[in-house]
Amino acid sequence: MYQHILVPTDGSDITAQAVLAATTLARTLGAKLTTISVKEPFPYSAISEMQPVPPQEFYDAQERIAAARVKVVTDAAAAAGVPCTAFTVEAVHAWEAIVDLAKDKGCDLIVMASHGRRGVSALLLGSETQKVLTHCKIPVLVVK
Repeated sequence: MYQHILVPTDGSDITAQAVLAATTLARTLGAKLTTISVKEPFPYSAISEMQPVPPQEFYDAQERIAAARVKVVTDAAAAAGVPCTAFTVEAVHAWEAIVDLAKDKGCDLIVMASHGRRGVSALLLGSETQKVLTHCKIPVLVVK
């Protein structure tokens, strides 16, 4: 049925439920997993001297956070005996990075949480999950 499942992670509790569902499904089907955590780009401003955090420090922190998030998924997959590849990607819009990675890696299913909202923009623009559902051409299993 499904051979390659993508499971995005933002480190939230609801995402942990999606990871459990994805690893269980992958183990049952003999599929492999890919996981992604999307890093936010540096918030550049016109007055660079006013930045509270230097760019490299910001990038390093974002990478540490993203790497820790995907490690949780790879550890869960390893415990379940499921092969898993992890990616951390910088993107303005997480949904675009998720859809692009699914296409680039040949995933045939995305398993993701019903809401991993980020800030006020999630209220104004809708959830990343909704955008993946709208723009993705492969099946998406939404875990609530």
